[in-house]
Amino acid sequence: MQYHITHRPSLLKAVIFWLSFALVPVTLAAQDFTLNNSEGEVLVTGTSTLHDWEEVAEQKSGSINLDKTGELPQIKTLRFVVEAESLKSGKGAMDKNTYKALDTKTHKQIVFDMKSVKSISPVTATSNKYKVVATGDLTISGSTKTIDLPFNLTINGDKVMLEGKKALKMTDYNIEPPKALLGTITTGDEIEVHFNTVWK
Repeated sequence: MQYHITHRPSLLKAVIFWLSFALVPVTLAAQDFTLNNSEGEVLVTGTSTLHDWEEVAEQKSGSINLDKTGELPQIKTLRFVVEAESLKSGKGAMDKNTYKALDTKTHKQIVFDMKSVKSISPVTATSNKYKVVATGDLTISGSTKTIDLPFNLTINGDKVMLEGKKALKMTDYNIEPPKALLGTITTGDEIEVHFNTVWK
């Protein structure tokens, strides 16, 4: 009996030591990256009865959790946020109409939350670049729709880049396409979001 009592502390230390090393790979497997607002670009393009237009998102943020240990990287989480009133066209009147259509007084952000990865495959002859289709919820002006978001994922050491584009319809999110000059100029329903983002 005395033998077991004196050796319990040593046994406990051994178990703790083993668990510490066993958990290290789990801790190191996944890495968090934060979107760098000062690098890259998010651009929204569209049409109108007068001319084509574009708006740049000046304030964007987000995070991605990536496991790079396997043959293919695993995206654990992905969240991407654009501040709605940071969309700028360079024309104050157009921006004002955009914010009114998006109801930015109530809905401050445009948000994509990934739910799963539909597919991921390496780009031919490139070891660190992958084609990805992520399924997630896109919320615009308070309306949420589940979409497939295709993009290229590039892993370069401690830097990750996401590049892609996605066609959307304003009316799918209960947004009435903006009008100008007493309705004589109407924005087209279809828009396209282009993104080339850097995460560190």
